[in-house]
Amino acid sequence: MAIKKVTVAGSGVLGSQIAFQSAFKGFDVTVYDINQEAVNKAKDRIKNLRHAYHRDIAASDEEFNAGISRLKYTDDLAQAVSDADLVIEAVPERPDIKHDFYKKISTLAPAKTIFASNSSTLVPSMFAADTGRPKQFLNMHFSNQVWLNNTAEIMGSPETDPAIYNEIVQYARDIGMVPIQLKKEQPGYILNSLLIPFLDAAEKLWINGVADPHTIDRTWIVATGAPFGPFGILDAVGIRTAYNITAASLPDNPGLQPILDKLKELLDEGKLGQESGEGFYKYPNPEFKQKDFLKG
Repeated sequence: MAIKKVTVAGSGVLGSQIAFQSAFKGFDVTVYDINQEAVNKAKDRIKNLRHAYHRDIAASDEEFNAGISRLKYTDDLAQAVSDADLVIEAVPERPDIKHDFYKKISTLAPAKTIFASNSSTLVPSMFAADTGRPKQFLNMHFSNQVWLNNTAEIMGSPETDPAIYNEIVQYARDIGMVPIQLKKEQPGYILNSLLIPFLDAAEKLWINGVADPHTIDRTWIVATGAPFGPFGILDAVGIRTAYNITAASLPDNPGLQPILDKLKELLDEGKLGQESGEGFYKYPNPEFKQKDFLKG
């Protein structure tokens, strides 16, 4: 089956990026979220990608506008999936929300529809039964700034049909991604299996009073030549996502509770990271991009 119509469910930072990148590359895309307010925010979020597409990949206004023209928006889930060839789920990283979501769309989507989760830490076998179509279900994890950091980590469950897996590999290529093919289930895939311990180490230095976030980032940037440090990464990922991932890890690692508490404080203050304009840094001109930052 050739994938033509795509629905992206969940229009946060990454969901919006996945939706626009797919439309930018020629697919008809429906963006779904739970209410009209969330849908309106998605429209603004996607329109605001124009500058980044110009700056990073030299996209013309005509190309960007063509992508916008292929997008539709709705807060009606049944309508969103009614004719979808592929549903990419990008809802919050909480098992209860994902279980509920798949149970709902299993009865709403047509038999042809492939389901793919953008989960960053949870494996597909956790939700395969909920989908009612385990052979047509797998995970496809994107990185933030998908047009630039263009990986798609693809991971099936033991029940995933190899032909469906290969179809999603081709879809990833068709939207400009480098498909990273995992041979077995692994929480965190490749990227987050490397990244999360790095971020945890930085957060522990902060929580334990060894150094403040800016000093920790400055150390990493100066010593490695990286463009940003762990707390800049947390802002890009989103503090809400970081909180949900940490909360999911808490039962196996109670020592994360102080980190969870600190992240909750940021959320309570409305500091969501780049999305809200402030997290560990203020945007659009964070301190780590200023020359004096590296001097200490």
